Amino acid sequence: MALSHLKSSSSGSNFLKPLATAFSLRRPISTSTDPLTIETSIPFTTHRCDPPSRTVDTSPQELLSFFRDMATMRRMEIAADSLYKAKLIRGFCHLYDGQEAVAVGMEAAITKKDSIITAYRDHCTFLGRGGTLLEIFSELMGRQGGCSSGKGGSMHFYKKNSGFYGGHGIVGAQVPLGCGLAFAHKYNKDDAVAFALYGDGAANQGQLFEALNISALWDLPIILVCENNHYGMGTAEWRAAKSPAYYKRGDYVPGLKVDGMDAFAVKQACKFAKEHALKSGPIILEMDTYRYHGHSMSDPGSTYRTRDEISGVRQERDPIERIRKLIVTHDLATEKELKDIEKEVRKQVDEAIAQAKESPMPEPSELFTNVYAKGMGVEAYGADRKEVRAVLP
Repeated sequence: MALSHLKSSSSGSNFLKPLATAFSLRRPISTSTDPLTIETSIPFTTHRCDPPSRTVDTSPQELLSFFRDMATMRRMEIAADSLYKAKLIRGFCHLYDGQEAVAVGMEAAITKKDSIITAYRDHCTFLGRGGTLLEIFSELMGRQGGCSSGKGGSMHFYKKNSGFYGGHGIVGAQVPLGCGLAFAHKYNKDDAVAFALYGDGAANQGQLFEALNISALWDLPIILVCENNHYGMGTAEWRAAKSPAYYKRGDYVPGLKVDGMDAFAVKQACKFAKEHALKSGPIILEMDTYRYHGHSMSDPGSTYRTRDEISGVRQERDPIERIRKLIVTHDLATEKELKDIEKEVRKQVDEAIAQAKESPMPEPSELFTNVYAKGMGVEAYGADRKEVRAVLP
């Protein structure tokens, strides 16, 4: 801005400081619709394909929405940590903080017609697909208002009407299902694709290669996304994989390695992959990312890696800080305005938690629903097998 330039070149002129302060207080967050061009942090690394352009088209609105969405995801996961420690969330709970750029960047490149299926670290992916904070916290606490009526918990979020097919607890099992979703897209000729997400810990699963093989034979519009956070539970990737170049694992299938901490790199890669999959079939994306929490809430996350390693990633590669710097650099908002957004996000998360706590637990009869197909007239007996206790819906 001309004013800031004048101020910096006239540092001895005190009369400018009150004026500049007043101007910054009145200055609204940018509502400009002018296009922006961002360059990805590092080049893409490819296998059997040409790389997409490093130049990404965006807008002020998208930059600000990326910041808000990732700030919401981060705060949501930190709140889930506290709820788990307070024993309001039980069972397994895998947090996504640090990996937010993958969920946000992917969503920016696709539509709700496209399908996403993932493993158990699914909270932020569900939020990106249009889920609400209330649905998330209700499900985490096992309440009726949850996205799976309180019966799925942390690992089994679901939103079929937005193309989100879960959260799956069995390592790697979602990948063949994702290929099935891709088969449905091709069969229905709806010009949509399926994204099957898995971690580096699942990358050695045999079912992944079996599903990829038949998907390649049939040219299915499937995009396999390896969210490589470098630790499968507590095992470093180099100890578990002879070849940790996961984007090359498809052999005959093209692959792309992406900076998964850069939301715009993820957006560009997913856009590229969708175009490829619709035309030529499967492609693998390896998202080089990092989780700040341990594998799950039972894992402190510091026995197999150093605290210095974690803090180093936070300082150098944090996806939210990267977007914050872009916003400030392009003069779209001030640091204070961004902090105000974070305060607003914190309030929204707290309000959602309070509402979720008011949601009732599922009725005991819910134990018998969602087990068999409806209308089959299946009967439930007592232990003696003589007295019919209920006819299941």
